[in-house]
Amino acid sequence: MPIYTYKAKDEKKACPYCKNSFEEMQLISENPLAECPECGAPVTRIIHPVKSKRDDSAKTILSDENLKKHGFKKLVNAGGGKFDVSVD
Repeated sequence: MPIYTYKAKDEKKACPYCKNSFEEMQLISENPLAECPECGAPVTRIIHPVKSKRDDSAKTILSDENLKKHGFKKLVNAGGGKFDVSVD
């Protein structure tokens, strides 16, 4: 179940709970909250970017050495609808 962050739309009408922001656990199928559960002030859901960590860059993952190490073949367009294998 995802955790969503909400913040009051108008800080002047907000309580301490929603003034800065608060988190709410909700089902994906649930509608976003329209008001603060504590004071009833209008709130908006804050969208955060997804964070992901990758140890290897795409360049390293798709390198000839790595492809060969894992048993993959790399095909290079030779033109005329033909492809040559550059990594065996």
